[in-house]
Amino acid sequence: MSHRPEHSHSTTPPTADAPQAQAGNWSITSWKSRLDPQQVVYQDRAAVERAVTKLRSLPPLVTSWEIERLKSHIAEAQRGERFLLQGGDCAERLDDCRPEHITSKLKILLQMSLVLVHGLGKPVIRVGRFAGQYAKPRSSKTERGEFKGQEIELPSYFGDLVNREAFTPEARTPDPHLMVRGYQHAAMTLNFIRALIDGGFADLHHPEYWDLSFLGSAALSEQTRSAYQRMSTELASALKFMENIGERDVKDLSSVEFFTSHEGLNLLYESAQTRQVPHRSGYYDLSTHLPWIGERTRSPDGAHVEYFRGIRNPIGVKIGPSADPAEIASLIEILNPDHEPGRMVLIVRLGAKNVRENLPRLIEEISRSGAPVLWVCDPMHGNTRTTSTGRKTRDMDDITTELLHTIQTHRELGTRLGGVHIELTGEDVTECVGGASGITESTLETNYSSALDPRLNYAQSLELAFLLANRVHKV
Repeated sequence: MSHRPEHSHSTTPPTADAPQAQAGNWSITSWKSRLDPQQVVYQDRAAVERAVTKLRSLPPLVTSWEIERLKSHIAEAQRGERFLLQGGDCAERLDDCRPEHITSKLKILLQMSLVLVHGLGKPVIRVGRFAGQYAKPRSSKTERGEFKGQEIELPSYFGDLVNREAFTPEARTPDPHLMVRGYQHAAMTLNFIRALIDGGFADLHHPEYWDLSFLGSAALSEQTRSAYQRMSTELASALKFMENIGERDVKDLSSVEFFTSHEGLNLLYESAQTRQVPHRSGYYDLSTHLPWIGERTRSPDGAHVEYFRGIRNPIGVKIGPSADPAEIASLIEILNPDHEPGRMVLIVRLGAKNVRENLPRLIEEISRSGAPVLWVCDPMHGNTRTTSTGRKTRDMDDITTELLHTIQTHRELGTRLGGVHIELTGEDVTECVGGASGITESTLETNYSSALDPRLNYAQSLELAFLLANRVHKV
């Protein structure tokens, strides 16, 4: 992740600017006239104005140069020349802005990307769900719980950008100053990641040093274990050979490109960091490279679509099993009327039981429209379930089933899977069951730390990368 100040664009991105994506009477605040189903209700309006004014005065977190470069990479992925790996926490906590937490996520994403580079035979776009993933949508604006011995109703926890997790009236009251704190922690996270990458963190030349302890699990078949071990050995040998013959690009693997993403849920936060930059037309959301619209906020008439249609960033759209394919096609026309390559990323989260029925209709409808899109599979969100003890979890069997069915469906229809979107952590959590790590419902409480949705741990994430790299060639 390179940082280029907005006042200096001595190096231009690989492709020229596409036509302006906005139309009509769009403005940075025109979304305020539309319905927002996830609108946060702040009690102190003056405090909201102070926070927004402060955010508008602060430097951008990312640059338009980086955004345009990511867009060019996504356009290449739409043509099958790259693959997108997007992953990170369900919801970042401000308290987790610590070096060990950031480095663990960065390490697993880098390692997964190298497995995919080797297995898929193409460059990987690395996109982290961090430095801004502080807000989360909720199905209900309030929830009931116990406080000082009495059952009361309080606002739901919408993430650290809005309120706090503790079930107390003070913690659950939306606090606009948390938007400023979110910006500050995002800036610290980005600065640390840039320093790590520039300094050669997480040497990728030696995959034999990775923690592959899951290979010893009894849950793995001998055939699968051998395939994983063979790929690990091949990775090490291939990189060493290319180093020995002086391949510069391989030596540069210790300093790689990295991009950020988060759900653009809190439009006060997003619009306060939206601005024009010198030498470019249009407006950029400079809080992140790749913002996305969630399943609950993608109404064509809603506030989020109104905001997103006017920014120049590439845009992700989450698509669940209830999506009407015709409505999604219309939504793409609103967000990308000029059919600009690299702009639209469709993040499909259908659930393992719905893929074979729902995905073909969606692919066929979008293909008829002729709109360029990047098809990304999110095998996490559609497979969430609650255990008998009330814990949210996901099963690795469901996750892999959705991923493999998605690959198969694209192959049958002549399209391609261009990326994956995973909720993960580099830590040894026990939140998702199954996989070679052998987590069961009875062991979920060993180290369950997610504030909201369950994430894959280090071993499960790397296992999934090996599976994907292996199966893409076989399907």
